[in-house]
Amino acid sequence: MKALSVFFKDLGAALKNPKVLIPIIAVMFIPIMYSGVYLAAFWDPYGHLDQLPVAVVNQDKGAEFKGKELHIGSDLVDELKKGKDFDWHFVSPEEAEKGIKENRYYMKITIPENFSSQATTLMDDHPQPAKIVYEPNGDYNFIASQIGNTAIKDIKAKVSAKVTESYTESLLDNFTEVSDGLAEAGEGADKIHNGSTDLDAGAVKLKDNLKKLADGTLEAKDGMAPLAKGVSDLHQGAGQLNQGASKLAGGLGQLNAAGGQLLNGAKQAQQGGAQLHAGLQSSLDGAKKLNAGIQGSEQGAGKLEAGLQSAEKGSADLAAGLKSSLDGASKVSEGAKGVADGLKQLASSSPELAQNPQFQKLLAASQSVAEGSAKVAAGQEQLSQGADSLHDAQQQLLSGATALHSGQQQLLEGSSQLVQGQEQLEQGAAKLNEGQSALTAGLTTFNGKLGEAASGSKALVAGSKQLVDGTSKLKGGVDKLSGGLVTLADGSLQLHEGAGELENGITKLDDGSKELATKLNDAADKTSELKKTDDLVKMFAQPIDSEEIDSRKVPNYGTGLTPYFMSLGLFVGALISTLVISLKGTTVEGASGFSRFVSRALSFAGMGLFQSVVAAVIILYGLGLKVQSVPYFFLFTFITSLTFMFIVQAVVTWFDMPGRFLIIILLILQLTTSAGTFPLELIPDWLKPINPWLPMSHSVLGYKAIISSGDYDLMWKQAGVLGIVAVIFLIFSLIYFLWKGSKKQQPAEAAA
Repeated sequence: MKALSVFFKDLGAALKNPKVLIPIIAVMFIPIMYSGVYLAAFWDPYGHLDQLPVAVVNQDKGAEFKGKELHIGSDLVDELKKGKDFDWHFVSPEEAEKGIKENRYYMKITIPENFSSQATTLMDDHPQPAKIVYEPNGDYNFIASQIGNTAIKDIKAKVSAKVTESYTESLLDNFTEVSDGLAEAGEGADKIHNGSTDLDAGAVKLKDNLKKLADGTLEAKDGMAPLAKGVSDLHQGAGQLNQGASKLAGGLGQLNAAGGQLLNGAKQAQQGGAQLHAGLQSSLDGAKKLNAGIQGSEQGAGKLEAGLQSAEKGSADLAAGLKSSLDGASKVSEGAKGVADGLKQLASSSPELAQNPQFQKLLAASQSVAEGSAKVAAGQEQLSQGADSLHDAQQQLLSGATALHSGQQQLLEGSSQLVQGQEQLEQGAAKLNEGQSALTAGLTTFNGKLGEAASGSKALVAGSKQLVDGTSKLKGGVDKLSGGLVTLADGSLQLHEGAGELENGITKLDDGSKELATKLNDAADKTSELKKTDDLVKMFAQPIDSEEIDSRKVPNYGTGLTPYFMSLGLFVGALISTLVISLKGTTVEGASGFSRFVSRALSFAGMGLFQSVVAAVIILYGLGLKVQSVPYFFLFTFITSLTFMFIVQAVVTWFDMPGRFLIIILLILQLTTSAGTFPLELIPDWLKPINPWLPMSHSVLGYKAIISSGDYDLMWKQAGVLGIVAVIFLIFSLIYFLWKGSKKQQPAEAAA
C-alpha cells in the first residue's frame, strides 16, 4: 500500500505541473504520428491510380491477317479509354516526351507502328512478338514506376487476349476446313478401301494367271523339243525339196528341148503327109516310092509312138511328182503358217516376250517362211495344172500316133493293092494330114506348157532356196525361243511368288485403308462438333481465369501495414516516453527502492495503456480498420505497448543515454527483421536468425492474426511471448531499484 501511495503522489504532482502534463499528453499521441498518420496517407494508394497521369502514344499503322484488317493499337487505346486504371493522356510522341521531361507524366506507353503487323507473325516460321514500349519516369517517382510495371503486365495480358482471339477465330475457321478435308479424306479412304478390295481380287486373279503362265511356259518349254525337231525336219525337207526342184528344173529343160525337136518332126511329118497326098493324087507310078516311103514312115511312126509313149509316161511321172511336191509344199506352207501363228499367239500372251528383239526377228522369219512356202505351193499348183494339161495332150498325141502307126501298117499291107485302094489311100492320107495337124497343134500346146513348167520350176527352185534359208533362221529362232522360254518360266515362277506377296500386301492395304477410312470419318465427326462461337473464341484467348478467395485477402495497403506500423508507433512512443517520465525519481521523500519501482512501473504502464487505447481508437474508428475481434485488438495493443514500455524502461534505467542508443539499435534491427513489410525469406540470411528474439516480430504476427486470419491461438501465443518478455524486463527494473536502494528525492517536476 505504501508503494501505491508513492505512485499516486507522483501522479498527482505530475497532473498539477503543466510542464510535465503537457509533454506526457503529447507523448501519448506519438504512436498515432508514426502509425496512424502514415497509414492514413497510404491506406489505399492503388485506389487513386486514376489520378496518376500516364502518356499513351499510338503509332500503329495496322495490318491485314487472313483477309481481315487488324488495328490492335487502336483496339488497345479503346480498351484503355474504357477503364480507369490511370489518368490516360493519348498524345503525340513529341508531347509525351515533353511531358516526361517536365514531370507531367509518371510514365509513357508507346505502341509502335509495326505493332499489328508483328502480331500477325504468330504462324510464321520466325514469329516476332508485338512489343509495347514502356518508359517509366523513375527520376520523378520510383514507386510510380513500380506501379507502372505492374500495370503494363495487365495491359500486355489484355492485348495478348485480343491477339489470341484473332488467331483463334482464324484457327477455328481453318479447323472447319480441316473437318471438311477430313470428311473428304474419309470418302477417299473408303474409295481406296473399295479399290483395294478390287485390287485384292485382281491380285488373286493375277496370281492364278501367273501360275497358269508359269505352267504354260513350262509346257511350252516341254513342247519346244517337238517344235525344234519339226523345224529341223522342215529344214531338212526344205533342203531335199530344193534338190528335187533343181532336178525337176533340169528335167523340164531337157523335156522342153525334146518337145521342140518333136514339134519340128511333127511339122516335117505334116509336110510329108501333104506331099504324100499330092504324090498319090499325081502319080500311080510313085506307089513304089510310096511303099518305100510308107515303110520309112511306118518306122518313123513306130519311133514316134515309142517316143510319145515315153513322153506320155514322163509327163505322167511329172504330174505325179508335181502332185506329190504340191502336197509337200502345201504341208510345208501349212506348217510354216502354223509356226508363224503359234509364235504370234505366244507374243500376244506374253508382252514381255513380244518386246524381245530376237523373238521379233524369229516371228518375222516365220512369217517370211510362211509367205514363201505359200508362194511355192501356189507355183507348184500351177505347175501341176500345166503337167496335167501336158499329159492330156500327150495322150491325144499318143492316140494320133497310134492311129498313124496303124494306118501306116495298113498302107504297107495294102501297097500291093495300091491301085485298088487308091481312093482308100487318098482318104487315109487325108486323115493322116489331119492327124499331123492335130499332132502339130498338140505339140505346140505341149511345148507352151513345158515352157510354163520350166518357169515354175525355176520359181520352185528360188522358193525352195528361200525356204531353206527361212527354216535355217527358224531353227536358230526356235533355239533362242527355247532358251527364252526357260528364262520366261523362271521369271513367271518368280512373278507368281511375287504375286503371292503382293496379295498379302494388298490384304494389309485393304485392312489399313478400312481403318484409315474409319479413323478419318471419326476425326471428321469429332472436328465437325467444334463450332466457332464468341464464348469459344474467348475461351481460347483466355483459357485460364483466376478466382480469388477473399477469406485471407487483405483489402488495402493500410490493412496490410497496420501490424508493422502499430508496432513501430508503440515502440517509438515507449522510447519518447522516457523523455517526459522520470525513470528513477519520486516526489515522496524517503521512498524505498521498491516503492519507487512500483511508482515508475505503474507510470510507464499507465502511459502504455493511454497510448494503446488512443492508437487503437484512431485506427479502428478513425481510419476504419476491420479486425476479427475488437476486444482482442485492444487487449493485444495494450500487451504490446506494455512490453515495449518495460523494455525501454529497463534499458534506459540501467544505461541512461547509452541505453536510448541501444534502444534505437534494437528498433533498427526490428524494422529490418520483423517481416512487417517484406517476407522474412527475402531479407539477408545473416539477419534471419535474429527474428525470433525480437519483440516486434511477435507483435507483428499477433496483429496479423487479430486483423486478418482470426487465428487466436497464434495471437495468444505471441501475447504470451510478449508477456514473458515484459515480465523479464520488469524484473530487470526491479533489480535496479532494489540494488540502488533509497536515493535522494528527485525534483517534483522530474517525477511522473
